[in-house]
Amino acid sequence: MILFPNAKINIGLNIVERRADGYHNIESVMYPVKWCDILEIVPAQGNETTLTTTGRSVNCPPEKNLVMKAYNLFHQNTGIGNVDIYLHKIIPDGAGLGGGSADAAFTLIGLNDIFKCNLTNEQLSDMASKIGADCPFFIYNKPQLATGIGTEFTPAEITLDNYHILIVKPQVSVPTAQAYAGVTPMPANHNLTEAIKCPIPEWTGIIKNDFEKSVFPAYPEIANVKQQIIDMGADYVSMSGSGSAVYGIFHNNDILSEEIKTLFPKCDIFFDKL
Repeated sequence: MILFPNAKINIGLNIVERRADGYHNIESVMYPVKWCDILEIVPAQGNETTLTTTGRSVNCPPEKNLVMKAYNLFHQNTGIGNVDIYLHKIIPDGAGLGGGSADAAFTLIGLNDIFKCNLTNEQLSDMASKIGADCPFFIYNKPQLATGIGTEFTPAEITLDNYHILIVKPQVSVPTAQAYAGVTPMPANHNLTEAIKCPIPEWTGIIKNDFEKSVFPAYPEIANVKQQIIDMGADYVSMSGSGSAVYGIFHNNDILSEEIKTLFPKCDIFFDKL
């Protein structure tokens, strides 16, 4: 079985309060985009489950990869047999795009299908929440308002059909712990569910990513990318997650790929219709 785990962007990211357990409650609309990894799951040729990675470098041993964590968790809950897993990484890590979480979630989905376990999306989502905060989103893979620590979801009434998205990931990565350490949690001054219903050009100044305030001074190259995308005429521009990727939403596709490469040398770039 071959699957294509896709990335996500955060439309707004409000850090509303610090919890007693040390985590933070957030509000964010997660939206799927078409930047994808390639995941293949086949019956094991040997007597154990294996993971082979290609493409972008994955800086962790196979046993700590979220894909293997997903397999082990699914195995513990269902008793499935061994498989060989091949993961070709395309989505950059450390970008706030949820690539690793998507790989894990799609592993659960694939195993459920291959072994005909008939687990519901709710059961898979509960399992995914034990792997990482973003993982449950990719079980549904539709626009969702994420609340709590990012694992509680409500369908979001938003569509970006006929818009295009440019995602630029500079060479730097932002440690999640550092990003959270720089924010001061507080309730948002707007209702995100209502704000996303406004015309996209009106999002600027209303829908914000709270991480930008502390991340941009520490990583000016990320702030520079955001300004460059604004200068290109995007309807809305924001950092995704805790960074370092920045996306711009455009109402047209009058952007040349060669122009993008010139503007953002040495950056990872994705541009496509949403």
